[in-house]
Amino acid sequence: MNKVHKRLAGLFLTLIPALAGAQDVAIKTDLVNDALLSPNLGVEVGLAPKWSLDVRAELNAWSVNGHKWKHWFVQPEARYWFCQRFAGHFLCVHAIGGQYNFGHLGLNFKFLGSDFRKLLDNRYQGWGAGAGIAYGYAWPVHRHWNIEAEIGFGWIYTRFDSYPCAECGRKIDSDRPHNYVGPTKAALNIVYLF
Repeated sequence: MNKVHKRLAGLFLTLIPALAGAQDVAIKTDLVNDALLSPNLGVEVGLAPKWSLDVRAELNAWSVNGHKWKHWFVQPEARYWFCQRFAGHFLCVHAIGGQYNFGHLGLNFKFLGSDFRKLLDNRYQGWGAGAGIAYGYAWPVHRHWNIEAEIGFGWIYTRFDSYPCAECGRKIDSDRPHNYVGPTKAALNIVYLF
């Protein structure tokens, strides 16, 4: 190993403790979605003293007792922290995109222009994309562990095909657009900081 390689290796070994102590990276999971059988994983990276980038992905690939709630989505967001990264209050803007296949769900309510009662007798298969804003708070509970709560509101544009039941049937409506305005994020995360 020549002198340049030794110096670079020494510099790298010197930076490792500094980066590890700075808590520049976090991994997380949303406990609410985990309880609803929708596994998810998020990664957050510090960009500046008060800025971070969080990217979360979720996948639910199964049906339970004839109820279909299959989906995948990705939700990147830029976060501004009021004090320091990974602690206290934060505001963020997020985007969201993914695909879904919902049906035979007994949700008996309307909300902000969306009629969720239709999910009982029909199945909807399509995609959606949108954006929103959110507020959250992170409670440090240990040097490497946080609990984080977040609520978001936004808009999602979706296009879907509909079918008469959860498992069968020919298409009854095709390529139908819908605009959803309402909550786009509600999370209670357990966070591990590196």
